[in-house]
Amino acid sequence: MQETASVLYEKLEALEGQSKIASDSFILFVDDGSVDQTWLEIEQLHSLHPQCMHGIRFAHNKGHQNAVYAGLMKALGMHVDAAISMDADLQDDPNAIEEMVMQYREGSQIVYGVRNNRDTDSAFKRGSAHSFYRLMNWMGAETIPDHADFRLMGQAALSALSQYNEVNLFLRGIVPSLGFQTSKVYYKRSKRVAGESKYPLKKMVSLAIEGLTSFSVKPLSFITALGGFSVVIGIIMFIYTIVSVSTGHAVAGWGSLMCSIWLLGGLILMCLGIVGEYIGRIYLEVKNRPRYIIEQEV
Repeated sequence: MQETASVLYEKLEALEGQSKIASDSFILFVDDGSVDQTWLEIEQLHSLHPQCMHGIRFAHNKGHQNAVYAGLMKALGMHVDAAISMDADLQDDPNAIEEMVMQYREGSQIVYGVRNNRDTDSAFKRGSAHSFYRLMNWMGAETIPDHADFRLMGQAALSALSQYNEVNLFLRGIVPSLGFQTSKVYYKRSKRVAGESKYPLKKMVSLAIEGLTSFSVKPLSFITALGGFSVVIGIIMFIYTIVSVSTGHAVAGWGSLMCSIWLLGGLILMCLGIVGEYIGRIYLEVKNRPRYIIEQEV
């Protein structure tokens, strides 16, 4: 946290000195209900730089997407012209901020920070990431390949984002759907300066499911098609059985019967699981609970 704050503070001062950003620009940290010393460090940073170091703390851990959203909405409430969201591990290049600001001043309401390489990723993570973006686009959700949550959003875009009230947040799909003039800034993603990844495989899979179920009903259409295909196969097998019996070539088919039962049983459970994912998200939405509760702020 200290290293991140130092790097961002230097960048802030440099941009202010060049009159590229306002003199009252600030850095806002979001503590997602951590149990370590993160909030204490944020308070210390605020005491050293009360004008430009701010922070909010969740009462309970609510996840990365809610933390990003909370920071953006807090910035909107402070009437900023634009806000840039980024992770605190410095993997997103702070030097790209200057180009983002320039793109904003040229008219872009949303500027995406896009990785120009994945050298630091494993082959599995590279392949799965690219497959995810292709799948999302095929499912009808507009996403920006190799873009995470490093982006600049102008006041108009932030105001539009504030109207999205769903509990199941997937900002990487919501933000591109806003419209507005957009542009991209390419940067090289660095290695993590401290801490461990908050996105292990389990969370990445969860985020992928969140994105798919938030922006596409194609899985439900796929179930319908799969059901129709199964019916056709069933009719063909029924005809085949009748012909076999009538010609006297019927053979005890215990093995094929068991395989069919397992196959159909698996398909049914898979389809019920997909439908269940959607019903579960409907359940979360209709409860209309708050996304997060801010316990403290400085």
